[in-house]
Amino acid sequence: MSEGQHYTVLERLANGLVRENPIFKLALSMCPAVAMTNNVRNGFLLGLAVLFVQVASNVTVSIFRRFIHERIRIPAYIIIIATWVSVSDMGLAAYAPGFYKEIALYVKLIVVFAIIISRLEVFASRNTVWPSFWDGMGMGLGFMFALMFVGVFREFLGSGSLWGIELLPFKPFFFWSLPPAGFFAIGLLMALFLWLERRFNAWRGRK
Repeated sequence: MSEGQHYTVLERLANGLVRENPIFKLALSMCPAVAMTNNVRNGFLLGLAVLFVQVASNVTVSIFRRFIHERIRIPAYIIIIATWVSVSDMGLAAYAPGFYKEIALYVKLIVVFAIIISRLEVFASRNTVWPSFWDGMGMGLGFMFALMFVGVFREFLGSGSLWGIELLPFKPFFFWSLPPAGFFAIGLLMALFLWLERRFNAWRGRK
């Protein structure tokens, strides 16, 4: 990817949601995907915070890419990410204090999420603002989608509920609510995601 290349909005969104999905394809930032997906709500809120930080950081790096010296680019990226993480952290603490208590630690850890800094290095530092914005949207939405997908799987099977709303009068398989179950859930859903993608590509190839 280099400056001067042209990208469509759909290409950038599809790239983050499917082709380079941060969890199901790239397997980046797996720690929050395991720890914060025992319910859909936590996955959504953390995904929303990551989406905001990814888009804001992409746009910032793209704007200032000509002024960031090659030798200090990684420290510069971390400072930019940390600035937007602080904004996200304070915003959630102010407007969603109840939910924020459950994800506060992982919001602060967004600074070191591999998916954020990798997109700054691979894409935003080499492209203009508009493609960088949509690349951030695609990767952020892909991360949020993956967290919520795993959250739906684990919360329904583990608690018989979705978004805290009880759907079943019993807990089908409580194991899925436990922290170690995150690894199994992500592994199974990653395999399903890859299988569906291959089937779709095979079907498209026959058309």
